[in-house]
Amino acid sequence: MKRYITCLLSAWGLLSLSSCDDFLTEKPTGQLTTSSNVSSPEIARAFVDGAYSNITTWNNGGGGWGGNNASVLEFMTGKADGNSQTEAFKFYNLEYDARAFYIDNWWSGLYSGIARANLAIQKIGEIATLPAATKTNMIAEAKFMRALYYFQLVRMYGDVPKITTLISDLGAVQTPRSPVKEIYDSIIIPDLLEAEKSTLPWRDLAGRASMGAVKTLLADVYLTYAGFPVRAGATAYAESAKRSKEVIDNGTYSLFPEYTDMINPANRNQKEFILQVQHEKDIRNNGMTPVTLPTLRGIAAYSDEYGGLTPRKEFVESYEKGDKRAQEKQFFYTFYKGHPSDYPLNDPRRERLDLGGYYIYKYFDKTAIDTDAKANINYTIYRYADVLLMYAEAANRAEGKPNAQALKALNDVRARAALAPVTATAVDDFEKAVWAERYFELCFEGRMWFDMIRTRKVRNDLTKAWDDFVGHKTVYNKTFTAKNLLLPIPKREIDNNRELKQNEGF
Repeated sequence: MKRYITCLLSAWGLLSLSSCDDFLTEKPTGQLTTSSNVSSPEIARAFVDGAYSNITTWNNGGGGWGGNNASVLEFMTGKADGNSQTEAFKFYNLEYDARAFYIDNWWSGLYSGIARANLAIQKIGEIATLPAATKTNMIAEAKFMRALYYFQLVRMYGDVPKITTLISDLGAVQTPRSPVKEIYDSIIIPDLLEAEKSTLPWRDLAGRASMGAVKTLLADVYLTYAGFPVRAGATAYAESAKRSKEVIDNGTYSLFPEYTDMINPANRNQKEFILQVQHEKDIRNNGMTPVTLPTLRGIAAYSDEYGGLTPRKEFVESYEKGDKRAQEKQFFYTFYKGHPSDYPLNDPRRERLDLGGYYIYKYFDKTAIDTDAKANINYTIYRYADVLLMYAEAANRAEGKPNAQALKALNDVRARAALAPVTATAVDDFEKAVWAERYFELCFEGRMWFDMIRTRKVRNDLTKAWDDFVGHKTVYNKTFTAKNLLLPIPKREIDNNRELKQNEGF
């Protein structure tokens, strides 16, 4: 197996790649650096694969005991709890600051990914012997990943430093922040438009970038660009609808018949899944499984059952009556069998242990929980239900009303949930129906917080009304202010880069 070990001198991108010489087929030296001459397809592939390394940032462990990077976005919404997680309270109580572990984890992980993508783009561009189509597709993969990393950055931190080339000395890291719109206009959108011209396959079963992933990310980028803070409006909505429609019309992707199909390891990268963080039980198993277990209740083979991310009951109980997703062991669960290592023979809790609340079932790998403590399911960044809902929202706004395909897209998601179709045709009413569906379908998948930020609206689980973001009071009795629209720049970065200015309020 190829190994890529990065020595990052700063979060900005001073790096060298050291690899096993078992894959260095040309004058093996044991070192693949920024100054290496590269000419073989195998080494080019190594550079591209390096660009994928930091996709693990989406669900790496972090933030102390029971922590995971994915959790912080859920804590921010006020729809999640994590009393057993070291840093959770800082976020759902809106008491976080620039020193919080999560703040630094995301920033450094994303910029490390950007550095690797920049390296791949430059080095592959220098190879004259690669077939044109191969080079185009490899650069498309690297640019897709760079766009993905920057998209996450601007949604979390706002204006960020623009780094698109290799940095060769520490002095060059003194880079100021560029406006959000400039990052979209000069990096994110151009990178994806170029990737769109490649001949990448519509699906990649190994989990690499595909044309389906490129179109889906573009749909999400344009949908976000249409809303806050850029507010590009109808043109961006139309571009978003165009890309999501292409994914729908292509027919490569489809909804799983059952929600539990999504937690079957055999279904990784297939059917509904468009882009996932890859996991293998004996290499890097999925840490979200133990993070979402009830705290130390003895239902799993894991030595640690963290209870680090749990749903708020107010959110679960706000689902529409009859919604299949809220039923037992669909998206949530309230009981399981006690594990033999924790409960003696003939103890009735071995058959059923009531857990006293709701827990997330989306990361429940039954084999890992029952036997080996090695979750073998992937972490999903994009799936087809998201595309259907993006199309419904974007087409409605672009055309001033929902067309037949937009209605069908929304109602296909609802049909799987055993819900009646939405018939509203007024633009605002239909939009709110789509927003609600996104909450209920994509909950605890890293989507809800970004929907709140781009729409500046929050669904109140108690009143069922759509509150303005600024002024919304969470179930923790905390009130969102304009400060909470962005996370702070990590203090370490502020200390190291005199050109950086902190986000307002931190």
